[in-house]
Amino acid sequence: MPHSQIDHITIAASVLASGVELVHRSLGVRPQAGGEHPRMGTHNALLRLGDSVYLEVIAPNPQAPRPARPRWFGLDQLDPDAPPRLATWAVRTTDIRSTVAGSSEPLGTIEPMTRGELSWLITIPSDGSLPFGGLAPVVIEWPPAVQVARKLDDVGCALVKLEGFHPDAPRLSALLKSISVDSEAISVSPLPAGRRPYLVAHIRTPKGLATLSGA
Repeated sequence: MPHSQIDHITIAASVLASGVELVHRSLGVRPQAGGEHPRMGTHNALLRLGDSVYLEVIAPNPQAPRPARPRWFGLDQLDPDAPPRLATWAVRTTDIRSTVAGSSEPLGTIEPMTRGELSWLITIPSDGSLPFGGLAPVVIEWPPAVQVARKLDDVGCALVKLEGFHPDAPRLSALLKSISVDSEAISVSPLPAGRRPYLVAHIRTPKGLATLSGA
């Protein structure tokens, strides 16, 4: 099975501008415009976090028709007034089918997706939910020549560390091992039973170290 590397972290927002403002307020920099996902009725903004990692803000696109299926990233479960939050993360692989087949937990169906001229394969649960409350990563396979992070403006930010907190930390750790996620990609810590799982991203910015949290 191919090694799975962190690709990006995702902030889910009910309104794209509110997610962009969260990033600007937290990191002191503003994500750049991304594009639209016609199949999902969503749009995004992006921020480079290094040569191979980026941040995505994603939200329903009010100018697009509502899809006949649930939107991805749990966006249909968001209250219109809910604040944006760090919802999940994604890993990339060179063989998504073997990666998903090796997973100890269901991660969703492998589906084709597009944004502008970009196309890729991605795992999406049929109900649009986030497995393990967003702590299980989305799995992506990009075409060999595509490097999304390097196409973005370098504004001096870099992902330093990603932390995950979950009531069933051993089961989550077993999942990450089953899909060959590098143990250094994310640290996993336990939470008391019944607590909501969440992520924390530590990011170096031009003004120093900052955090984004899903708590």
